[in-house]
Amino acid sequence: MKLVIFGIGYSGLAIAKQWPGEVVGTTRSAEKRAKLVSQGVDVIIFDGELTNELAEHLATATHVVISASPSQEGDPVLSAIPNFFKLANNLQWLGYLSTVGVYGDFDGAWISEQTEPKPVSKRGQWRVSAEQEWQKQASANRVGFATFRLAGIYGPGRSTFDKIRAEKSRRIVKPGQVFNRIHVEDIAQIVIRAAQLKATGVFNGADDEPAPPNLVIEFAAKMIDLPPPPEEPFETADMTPMARSFYGDNKRCGNARLKKDLGLKLNFPTYREGLASILEQES
Repeated sequence: MKLVIFGIGYSGLAIAKQWPGEVVGTTRSAEKRAKLVSQGVDVIIFDGELTNELAEHLATATHVVISASPSQEGDPVLSAIPNFFKLANNLQWLGYLSTVGVYGDFDGAWISEQTEPKPVSKRGQWRVSAEQEWQKQASANRVGFATFRLAGIYGPGRSTFDKIRAEKSRRIVKPGQVFNRIHVEDIAQIVIRAAQLKATGVFNGADDEPAPPNLVIEFAAKMIDLPPPPEEPFETADMTPMARSFYGDNKRCGNARLKKDLGLKLNFPTYREGLASILEQES
């Protein structure tokens, strides 16, 4: 199996490290490429222009993961490579990394993979459009297609611990507000299992226990014997429009298809196991 990952960032790197075969990733800058190559990953430059090197990799790819964010101009891969599926003529399966943000606000209620997206932000609308376009083209070319709607991503080097130590953590309190999270290693196992099974449809990459963000911060601070940041009421907190927008979506994300259709058990079903693992790795 040969995998090409478009936009090999934090999640893509975790997938690449666990993939049981050849992997090629893309990035937009030479600096990022050098850093990834130093970690043992084969990476090429893709900055909106199809190169011969990329075309050659696509021609031999059996699996592709899209981890590149869309914009108002559309999906960056499809925009640059309109004949994508003609070039990738050995492709068996394609996965798209999206976000649970596309669902919109459900006032804390549970949702599932069958819930229709109702994005409230432009970024969410761009995501849904990209999901739909990839689905349409994959179906037309008889390629298995799966969408992974991911919750808040965390893991080593990108966790609540790092923010607390850097004194950049904020304990915003909004009564009733909950978020799901997903450890980056669980993202990798979810995507790889789906690829191996050529699974299709929507999968929510989310943990089993949506929790208030202030509770997670308090738990993490206690684990590393540091004081949590002071509580800030959401209504009066000084926040950027983007930061405030994250609190506009309040829902509990179900992940039944991970267990039923992929037969998976999350390595880190809640933030507690995930944070404990990160701390263990650090020590």
